[in-house]
Amino acid sequence: MRPELSDYTHLSAGKVRELYEIDDDHLLMVATDRISAYDHVLEPAIPDKGRVLTAMSVFFFDAIDFPNHLAGPLDDERIPAEVLGRALVVKRLKMLPFEAVARGYLTGSGLVEYRDTGTVCGIPLPDGLTEASRLEPPIFTPATKAEQGDHDENVSFDVVVEKLGAERAEELRDATLSIYSRAAALAEEKGIILADTKFEFGLDADERLVLADEVLTPDSSRYWPADSYTVGKVQPSYDKQYVRNWLTSDDSGWDKASDDTPPALPADVVEATRERYIEAYEKLSGQKFSDHI
Repeated sequence: MRPELSDYTHLSAGKVRELYEIDDDHLLMVATDRISAYDHVLEPAIPDKGRVLTAMSVFFFDAIDFPNHLAGPLDDERIPAEVLGRALVVKRLKMLPFEAVARGYLTGSGLVEYRDTGTVCGIPLPDGLTEASRLEPPIFTPATKAEQGDHDENVSFDVVVEKLGAERAEELRDATLSIYSRAAALAEEKGIILADTKFEFGLDADERLVLADEVLTPDSSRYWPADSYTVGKVQPSYDKQYVRNWLTSDDSGWDKASDDTPPALPADVVEATRERYIEAYEKLSGQKFSDHI
């Protein structure tokens, strides 16, 4: 008989995930249907989003040959029925205090910084780059983790070295770029560009680097259709950029620079976002979302 969610101690609630303690060595990581943008949790939630994120993470944990925090299958008997399909049993780790970001294309906050300084996280880039320019080779652009409501802050590699030491910082950078490159190659085979992504890593009891949290989901990555890729313009996407674009459009009436709460997402934006997330999963995994638990 499966346990009830209330049988576990609730440890924390993030923008999207809830963490529960199973025992001293294991946690239950639950992906909700909440969606966040510009450091705000938006209303309403996106139906099935938590299931998509969970299915996508499991697919990539299996596809990428790197130690990860999974400690049981999707139907693990320790997962309560009420969150089955959107929850994973994972190992408890000592999490590193950085978002490990890999960028293969210039867009988002990286493009903003480049236009101001010619660099991204202290890395000098060639002149003349623009929206969606490809970066060869991809770059490691770490960021500090922010509490809910605060902004992640891009930092230089030197900051990571200062906090973690040179050896661990180099290991983190090399792992991030290696995993990104493997995932980008897999996505390319499916006609999708993985523009950038962010990972989280932790250390196990033996101080080994372990890939954790969600991986290569539409929440943590920018995915673009390869057949419409055009340098110099904002790309259509399979990720939550669609929601960001609506929020910053005249239709929303919301000022990103204000402290105002964003407006509720219209029903058509909610449904279109759901469809994009499911399409990303099905294209990348080659599996039907309806077959997921």
